[in-house]
Amino acid sequence: MFTIKRLNHAVLYVRDAPAAFAFYRDVLGFSLVESMGGRAFFLRANGSDNHHDLGLFGIGKDAPGPGRGERAGLYHLAWEVETLPDLERARTALAEAGALTGQSDHGNSLSLYAADPDGNEFEVFWMVPRDEWETRGFGTRRLDLEGELKRRGHANTSP
Repeated sequence: MFTIKRLNHAVLYVRDAPAAFAFYRDVLGFSLVESMGGRAFFLRANGSDNHHDLGLFGIGKDAPGPGRGERAGLYHLAWEVETLPDLERARTALAEAGALTGQSDHGNSLSLYAADPDGNEFEVFWMVPRDEWETRGFGTRRLDLEGELKRRGHANTSP
């Protein structure tokens, strides 16, 4: 048996690599590590020390979109933020970009769901401290981000 430490990076096929790059840069704060003539981009998350966290490979504007549960394949990627106020700022950015598709409290995580310009789904989440998991319970329920911020002493953190 071997040990997997964590997911290091993900690579997505996208219709328009420059448009996908702009989305991940402008909405999620990823920075450019390397570009391959506008056909592929390697991006680093703003809190990461990886070489790259996301690769985007353009395959053409007429390519079909993700299967959305209609065929086998990736369902979504999950990006973890460091603080609860970061999650609030992510929600604002995703909503302003028209990308926010859902919000859930899973007990162990507080999660936002969104889609990039190609319809690739992703999650941005804050991990609840482990010592709270059992008392909070698990499952999927409505996210009360304002209530969580207030309860944890972070009310009114938006810029």
